[in-house]
Amino acid sequence: MTDDASSDAPQDAPKPRKLTQEEKRQMKSASRLYAVQALFQMEAAGQGADKVRREFETYRFGAVDEDGTEMAEGNPDLFRRLIDDAVTWQAKIDQATDRALVAKWPIDRIDPVLRALFRAAGAELITPATPPRVVITEFVDVARAFFPEGKEPKFVNAVLDHMARALQPDAF
Repeated sequence: MTDDASSDAPQDAPKPRKLTQEEKRQMKSASRLYAVQALFQMEAAGQGADKVRREFETYRFGAVDEDGTEMAEGNPDLFRRLIDDAVTWQAKIDQATDRALVAKWPIDRIDPVLRALFRAAGAELITPATPPRVVITEFVDVARAFFPEGKEPKFVNAVLDHMARALQPDAF
């Protein structure tokens, strides 16, 4: 018998499969949608970021609901970063959103789902990790998920384009 800890590990344990680029992209997209839902929940229920983050990661990422519908698996790192940055930079994000909105419609007067969406998108636009055009496209798709028949996706596109140009002018 040896003292080597690796001898306790099964020799034929399967190695985790590497995710494809498309699977990684889908996980990031799901994380953006979850971030909007989490930010909405934080505002609507007055819950803190830590509690909501744990709830989403435990009960929503990849969960199966009563109907047997499987929720998408999210990218926890992106999800956490969006939530944390949205909270940390909320004043800056809200100011950028206000500047992009018509003067008669400050951020506190718009739909709370759109407010959460602008905060999540703004959190991603503040850091240059993702190209702004990708962020805009992704969050317009999120808007379509929430408002499939409405004009909101076009509104989101216009506001995010304005915000992106203000927050990352060198990217355009």
